[in-house]
Amino acid sequence: MEKTQAKQAKASKRNLLMFVLPSLLGIFLFMTPVSYQGDLTIMIAVLAKSLQGALAEVLPLIVTLIICLSAVLSLWITLFKPMAILKHPFLNTLFNVSFVWLISRLLGAVFVLLVYAQVGPEVLYSADTGGLVLNDLLPVLFAVFIFAGLLLPLLLDFGLLEFIGTLLTGVMRPIFRLPGRSAVDCMASWLGDGSVGILLTSKQYEGRHYTEREAAVIGTTFSAVSITFSLVVLAQVKLEHLFLPFYFAVCVAGIVAAIIVPRLPPLCWKKDTFINGESRNAKDEATPKGYSRVSHGYHLALARANKVASLGQVARTGIYNALDMLLGVLPVVMAFGTLALVIAETTPVFSWLGVPFVPLLEWLQIPEAAAASQTIVVGFADMFIPAILASSIESDMTRFVIAALSVTQLIYMSEVGALLLGSKIPVNVLELFVIFILRTLVTLPVIALIAHWVF
Repeated sequence: MEKTQAKQAKASKRNLLMFVLPSLLGIFLFMTPVSYQGDLTIMIAVLAKSLQGALAEVLPLIVTLIICLSAVLSLWITLFKPMAILKHPFLNTLFNVSFVWLISRLLGAVFVLLVYAQVGPEVLYSADTGGLVLNDLLPVLFAVFIFAGLLLPLLLDFGLLEFIGTLLTGVMRPIFRLPGRSAVDCMASWLGDGSVGILLTSKQYEGRHYTEREAAVIGTTFSAVSITFSLVVLAQVKLEHLFLPFYFAVCVAGIVAAIIVPRLPPLCWKKDTFINGESRNAKDEATPKGYSRVSHGYHLALARANKVASLGQVARTGIYNALDMLLGVLPVVMAFGTLALVIAETTPVFSWLGVPFVPLLEWLQIPEAAAASQTIVVGFADMFIPAILASSIESDMTRFVIAALSVTQLIYMSEVGALLLGSKIPVNVLELFVIFILRTLVTLPVIALIAHWVF
């Protein structure tokens, strides 16, 4: 009897330490704002920037090799299906892909080779299209994926999400129709980097913690750009002195969009079933009799920590996460990001799509409405293009509105859109464009109202 009690006490202490220590480290790395080189960011971003700086000269080559390796292995394994690979669950999932994803990876490999070697049409490898993706975007994603992938188990595997999820279900479920654990995704995205949030959301969807609808809503609603990048956008339109009202507008408009857009098609049409087709049990988020929210969350957290067999298993999960993003997502970002930027640079498509917004801008009393309309839809290609186009507009109010709108539109194909397509989150290009337009229509009046108050 005494031996049994001693074992239980030891197990309980072990589970408590397994829950508390890694979770605190995860909170510090992913969710705690820190000052770095004058900017407010998170530690994962600091580590990523350090790696990026150390490998600055060779990162485009490393990324090129990774994308080509992914394409070659995917082609070989998808066509010839070697049993040694098919028997390995991770490698089979990573390389034995559908026809659409095989074409995406092959297209990404062709683009990255042409851009790196600077051969073929100049429009493909210029600094505004493929050159921007390869030299500016992919090195950042490479560094983020390395550290976020390796360290993500600190948030996922030790009980933190179970604890916070139980506490915040009463807030997230009625307001955003999401489980409480999604608050961690939202905070990691908002404070740090949208790519971290998408990685976290995708892994939880694969782990059957989010339904299709929940994963699609979180990925397209909360994967905001970091505070640091918001400053870069504001600097481009020469309004740095208005950062506080600008970020206030971004936050208010973002929250309004998070409440409204998920209740509209196509997000409300998504199935409320897990990746395996099962439905969420209504009792999953209920607090059992005899428990408070805190005690129930604590109990669930210890139970999750108890499932960690060894730190080696956790390390293996982290390595798989990083490889999945590097080999699975980078090629898709290269393919879709380059295509979107080429269309934006060489055709008037996005300007045409912006014309219907002129009456809305005039109704909202935004000066230089015609010029502003040309920047609205082009943000679907890349979030920074609207700020570049807006820099020639004279009205401070109009530049303020365009800068804030470009951040709250959130989905742009040169990063977030391509990341979503490359992940397991169930969305397609057409749905992303519709969500982009809906977010524009919802956030524009909110931002305009705040702009009139500021100016």
